[in-house]
Amino acid sequence: MELSLADVMPSVAAGFGLDGPNPFAVRSGRDVVVLLIDGLGSELLARSADDAPTLAAHVSTTLRAGFPATTATSLTSLAVGAPCAVHGVIGYSFAVPDGADEDLRTLNALRWTFDSAAGPDARADAEPESVQPMASDLERLATHDVDIHYVVPGYQAASGLTRAAFRATGTVHPAATLDEVRDGILDVARMPGRGRHFAYAYYPGLDMAGHLHGPGSTPWREQLRAVDAAVAELFDDLPSTCTLLVTGDHGMISAGTVIDLDAAPELQYGARLIAGEARVRHVYLESAAARDDVVAAWTSTLGEHARVVTREQAFDERWFGAATPGPAIAARIGDVVAVAEGDAVLVRPEAEPLESTMIGHHGAWTADEQLVPLVVNP
Repeated sequence: MELSLADVMPSVAAGFGLDGPNPFAVRSGRDVVVLLIDGLGSELLARSADDAPTLAAHVSTTLRAGFPATTATSLTSLAVGAPCAVHGVIGYSFAVPDGADEDLRTLNALRWTFDSAAGPDARADAEPESVQPMASDLERLATHDVDIHYVVPGYQAASGLTRAAFRATGTVHPAATLDEVRDGILDVARMPGRGRHFAYAYYPGLDMAGHLHGPGSTPWREQLRAVDAAVAELFDDLPSTCTLLVTGDHGMISAGTVIDLDAAPELQYGARLIAGEARVRHVYLESAAARDDVVAAWTSTLGEHARVVTREQAFDERWFGAATPGPAIAARIGDVVAVAEGDAVLVRPEAEPLESTMIGHHGAWTADEQLVPLVVNP
């Protein structure tokens, strides 16, 4: 059976003695830490093993991030222990109802803003706990007397995505740098007493370097070397009572063929909204009657650079998980879904000016995007 990010936290919970599967045979001494390195892909790590000897030498197994391979979806799948067909955070951005009528509005799930990454705060009108109502495995741990900790950048403590995905209250150790991440993890692992602790730790620097400069670039390799050094220090310094798991939320590809969706009027026909990101696009239609024409237009225009399917075909092929999404989640998925292939990116410079300038992208089906390592301390 192929394992995914959604299997990590159920295994951690089982290690703490809770009911459920333990596919990674996690054994909790007293504490468990899951350190997520944003953008740490298995294929990228294997090609850069000389820059990350500690990580490369301690890969326990390779996981699938799940579709789409993007941070908001992956973090929620990790925390909830289920794919997005269940939890409903179906991508970087997607359509949600706007008020009581039938209008739709784009929710950027990474920033939890409306309309764009720089749009208005959506936490009041799209309450994170309502958009994603499933209990997280962190909540399960908390009800079994496991003390919850977050070693994350300070802004994430009350972010919409943190509220939606992790849900459990806990002690925050603000950590913007690798040194702060390392120190925060050690603070948790060195707490006195016999109480049990779980810490979720997060570092975004590798992902940022990949987006701005490309995976495999000099800045990206510098970040990877720094991450590897920090993990090596943790392996040396953590007490034997703490188990450390290191993983990623997705890998990354460098943009090659750039297709400007905003400059193609035939791709605007029949479209009410276009959401998603450069590797996975959701097209929401003005009328269901336009579906076949929209599929034909997108297929013809994008050609070999994308696979274009209807929502129903994506469900039939279990793109979003084994379960068929319920009506509320199904409505968040585009009537038409376009997934970039090869090194193509489907950009929107007018609607997404910052994202459209990025070199590194992720979300689609390639191994470079989908596969992430699970590293376990010796």
